[in-house]
Amino acid sequence: MEMDVSQGKIIEYIDQGKFVSAVCLQEKGNKLHLLTSGNREANISPKRALLISDATINVARPREELLEHLRNIEQERKRLKGEVDVRELWELIHDENERFSHRDLAQLCFGPEITDHHVSAIVRALFEDRLYFKLKDGFFIPNTQERVEQIIAQREEEAKKEERLRRGASWLKAALRCKEGKEEEQWKDYVIGLLEQVALYGKEAKIYGEAKELLERAGAPGPEKARELLVKLGIWDEDQNLEILRSKVPTEFSSGQMEEAQGLSLMELDSSGAEDLRDLETVTIDGPFTRDFDDAISLKETRDGSQLAIHIADVASVIKPGSLLDKDAFRRASSLYLPRRSIPMIPQLLSENKLSLIQGKDRLAITLLCDFDQSGELMDYRFQVSVVRVKRKLTYEEVNQELERDPTLQRMHFLARVLRDRRIERGALNLTLPEVQITVGPDGLVQPYLLDQNSPSRMIIAEFMILFNWLAGEFCKQQGIAALYRTQPPPSELVEQGPHPFIYYVFQQRRKLHPLLIDTHPAPHSTLGLEVYSQVSSPIRRYLDLAVQRQIRAHLMGQPPPYSEEGLEKIRMETEPVLRELARIKRARIRYWLLKFFAQNLGKAFPAVVLDELNTKYRVVLSQFLITTEIRKQQAPALRAGQEILVQVVKADPWNDALVVKVVE
Repeated sequence: MEMDVSQGKIIEYIDQGKFVSAVCLQEKGNKLHLLTSGNREANISPKRALLISDATINVARPREELLEHLRNIEQERKRLKGEVDVRELWELIHDENERFSHRDLAQLCFGPEITDHHVSAIVRALFEDRLYFKLKDGFFIPNTQERVEQIIAQREEEAKKEERLRRGASWLKAALRCKEGKEEEQWKDYVIGLLEQVALYGKEAKIYGEAKELLERAGAPGPEKARELLVKLGIWDEDQNLEILRSKVPTEFSSGQMEEAQGLSLMELDSSGAEDLRDLETVTIDGPFTRDFDDAISLKETRDGSQLAIHIADVASVIKPGSLLDKDAFRRASSLYLPRRSIPMIPQLLSENKLSLIQGKDRLAITLLCDFDQSGELMDYRFQVSVVRVKRKLTYEEVNQELERDPTLQRMHFLARVLRDRRIERGALNLTLPEVQITVGPDGLVQPYLLDQNSPSRMIIAEFMILFNWLAGEFCKQQGIAALYRTQPPPSELVEQGPHPFIYYVFQQRRKLHPLLIDTHPAPHSTLGLEVYSQVSSPIRRYLDLAVQRQIRAHLMGQPPPYSEEGLEKIRMETEPVLRELARIKRARIRYWLLKFFAQNLGKAFPAVVLDELNTKYRVVLSQFLITTEIRKQQAPALRAGQEILVQVVKADPWNDALVVKVVE
């Protein structure tokens, strides 16, 4: 709004959010030289002038008189401002969809005879209110009813936010001094929620700005220290699994699910249609800490050789499609086994009891009976719903120790070797590396170790489970049973092991493998050397195994299958992303504990193998832990792929996934 500005005019402008009254002492080029009512001289651009009076005063008068005059003007304008009812003025004109000048509104409020004081009073009132009118291009425009309601809601939310910040900061201050005030206890959940979101998602958290402001008010460390604050407050432990929290993997069962599990646990065993195999010398072979036994094996001599029986817990007879537990198991997709923690797919009340092949208990199973000749050739097989009773519970280590003096275990080992040899003859690849296991002592010390997957006991179980899954796939294919098959095309290239360490060969060959696929159509699994392969051997722990078990069981019992091919495809599509996420969580958690182990062993040297030479760095794997890291070329001697070296741990940070090593020369 352009106006003629001259000496002696009363100027009003906004400074730091407040109205300032001043008299123009003189014009200096494109600036107005002012004396404010606070006895301060200022130079402003004419564009900053909100109001310019019509009347003028003599600026040659003594300064005190000018100041007194300005104070009287300001006092009068503040008094008139108090007479302005902004809401009433808005209600009078907001439907007219027009814009109004300062003088228009002053006349509506005070009548036709107005002065500069009345105009100023209107502008002051509307400026302070900012609810009912907006100022644009020198005119006031009434806000719509909807906009007024939005502003009111925003102000209410801002007031609530201010209270949250003020009282939340007060609680956090007290909590960090271990002096939690009862009057602020209700704000604990709010503060903890902010800290957790920032610790999990950093600057991506929607409430990052609010959390940052709260921490500043509380005099606490910044958002980057949110995790440490949660540990200090006792909300998280030092090794809190953030991957679980981020992914929202369910870790508990609802009361409804537990009630259903309780009811199922009390059900009588219904053995109708099941073959009684309780006379077999059935054993389980598992780790020392296993509690959910979903497979067991038996072997007896026959006239032509031996009959192997592989028993898989009949979960399908207990957990019915569409039940609460079934829906939850579908959502979970799999049990998750981590160092220091396991998250079961099915409540432990069932998975470690009613469904588990526990020693001395009668249990329903889906049994595969295989007839072998003396040379270990498979002659015939059949599947059967059965009742079994485990006679012995053995650990892997016990089997290895008893192998030399137990003919039955020796025969099992012989059959396992034959089965593996046959698969290798058909093109199977041996890419099995030891499995990383981690224990954490009560003192917090981490101890990783490698579990040999090629011991006799583990070979027995691995080959017998592969046998069960292979023949389950064959059975479904031959009988036309809709099923889920695991397939894998041949590798893009076969890598020669040569003189390099076996771990180097495995890493190189795995890069040449095509992704493993799950499909409703049977196709070869090249890595296993099998023409068809399903996975049915762990229905307590894997939902896809349970789905296929239901199909096989229904066929064996002469019942219609629970799923069509389309139904199984839908299950696959919804389950696969969850399975990938669980696998990622497990890898990340094992890496976390390994990095913590290295942090506890800085300066120590460990064997490693060079995997790749890149432009600026080498990629290496620490052989004892199967963990990869990188070494910058400028910080290492010349190395070659496949070379065995020693590396020293320089830095390890489990929370930031950092591992720095250097070559020991």
